[in-house]
Amino acid sequence: MDIYKINTIKELTRDPYVGRGIIAGLSEDGKNAVAAYFIMGRSQNSRNRVFAERGGAVFTEPFDASKVEDPSLIIYAAVREIGRKLIVTNGDQTDTVVEGIRLGSDFAGALRTREFEPDAPNLTPRISAELDFSDGGFGYKMSILKSEDAAGSQCARYTFEYAPIAGLGHFIHTYVGDGNPLPTFQGEPERVSVPNDIDAFTGDIWEALNEDNKISLFVRYTDIASGKHVQRIVNKYVK
Repeated sequence: MDIYKINTIKELTRDPYVGRGIIAGLSEDGKNAVAAYFIMGRSQNSRNRVFAERGGAVFTEPFDASKVEDPSLIIYAAVREIGRKLIVTNGDQTDTVVEGIRLGSDFAGALRTREFEPDAPNLTPRISAELDFSDGGFGYKMSILKSEDAAGSQCARYTFEYAPIAGLGHFIHTYVGDGNPLPTFQGEPERVSVPNDIDAFTGDIWEALNEDNKISLFVRYTDIASGKHVQRIVNKYVK
């Protein structure tokens, strides 16, 4: 087993349901910091969503507002900026991290106030990433908050910090396949290859995800030298 193997996104999404996923890393040429976030869904309530950009942030929104059953865990700001940091998460902990940083805390400290989602029996993990461009450089962190047992009696909090390597990204997702309850992600974020071209990477991710379950995808490439970014949003359902 090659523990340093860098996989393709297709190899890492063979399971029909990996849930929500975040990728953070560095493009192959070392010029662009890369962030990606996708959502999948099994229920009508979960599938009834699109990504929309408003005021520099990316939100999940209902595709058909009349069909929303419970917005509490499916409607949130997924991507926000604060200062020289980009925050990407799979829930309303995006706002927790942004507000925590604003008040003088940090990524891990802010997430210490949160835990996994209250959606028993799945107890879905909260996954998060911070891309930090402070002092003209680039580094990134990832986090997962997950239940320690089937009863949800305790929360385990893991934070991973990375020095970027050209062409390498790290991929964390909520589940590792379908089931009832859904099996939770285990271990460290997986190593995934990151190309130079945003459209190629967007296409690779979207095509790799299960056709029935994929819902929306966000990808951003940020030029580290200039701070300028380009991004793509793909929605299965188009208003």
